[in-house]
Amino acid sequence: MPVREGRCNAMSVSADTEYWTIDAAGAAILPRGRWTIAEAGRIDAALARLSVRGSGIRRIALDRLERVDTAGAWMICKLARRCDLDVATSVECPDPGKLNLILRVEAAHAEPADMPVPGNPVLRVLERLGKATVDSLERAGSIIGFLGQTVAIGASVLVRPRRMRLTSMVHHMEQAGLNALPIVGLIAFLIGIVLAFQGASQLERFGAQIFVVNLIGISILREIGILLTAIVVAGRSGSAFAAQLGAMKINEEIDALRTLGLDPMVVLVLPRVLALTLMMPVLAFFADMAGLVGGGLMAWVALGVSPEVYVDRLSTAVSINALMVGLVKAPVFGALIALIGCYEGLQTGGSSDSLGRQTTMAVVEGIFIVIVADAAFSIFFNVVGI
Repeated sequence: MPVREGRCNAMSVSADTEYWTIDAAGAAILPRGRWTIAEAGRIDAALARLSVRGSGIRRIALDRLERVDTAGAWMICKLARRCDLDVATSVECPDPGKLNLILRVEAAHAEPADMPVPGNPVLRVLERLGKATVDSLERAGSIIGFLGQTVAIGASVLVRPRRMRLTSMVHHMEQAGLNALPIVGLIAFLIGIVLAFQGASQLERFGAQIFVVNLIGISILREIGILLTAIVVAGRSGSAFAAQLGAMKINEEIDALRTLGLDPMVVLVLPRVLALTLMMPVLAFFADMAGLVGGGLMAWVALGVSPEVYVDRLSTAVSINALMVGLVKAPVFGALIALIGCYEGLQTGGSSDSLGRQTTMAVVEGIFIVIVADAAFSIFFNVVGI
């Protein structure tokens, strides 16, 4: 039996007709009034009481709908779902604007697609490993290309020295070099103390405490002094370079430099690379001296080795080659750290999240490449007998 407008069969729709009515044939539900965010709570409560089983409703006609916003459009979509209808084919509206709004809201809240069933876990691991390997090789190639570009720019500046930004280079020498002396010296001093203490406790078992001087001198001058310096500089200056260039990339300052006819490699990258290359030997030498002082202090306190005996033993046990090995590594490490920091800064995207990610990558990659280079130096010096 047809349902009259405003009344509903108990098997079709609830008797609440404040927001909708049913046509005489019982085939269409007609929302009415203002379906806006102000009424959304009450409309949603009415929809919760809606029952359409066996009602025969096939369409939703919006002829009597006075006003609708995005909240009301979402209520229309919920109404269609309650009636088990497709919004695109069952909703009728004489106003194209209202209908377009409802369709866009429905598209925005579409059900997510079913995820594919996971495959073989071993194959997934191999796939990730292969993708990571390819990405790493591509990144290594990009960094090598950046290194080549920097070398080419440096050669062009040698031909035309007036292009060199000396003021910028001196500024970065102060920021990355002189200002880093306190933290580098403190860490090297403490590491010298720890190394002497640990070495003394082990050598004491064999009555060879005096050889702790050899241990301190060789380890600090050849390896620990320069390696600690490089790690501190990578965390301090490498990250600073990446953050500075990344912020300039986000603010489009690098694009502005290119617009003015200035090469960012000459203005931004080369002064930082040269500054850190020149200052790293100074930092390494300062770290070596601080480490030797710390080790000598602990040897005096823990073993009773006087400063005179310590210096005499150090001069006979350690040759100048040990100091030179560390200082030869220093400019190479400085150049690598600066290159990685500048490279990652220039890879920054347009968001603060990208800036943080690239800054982190600058530190991680800087430390990694320093350790790899140190291992290569160790093999080389061992082969040549130094």
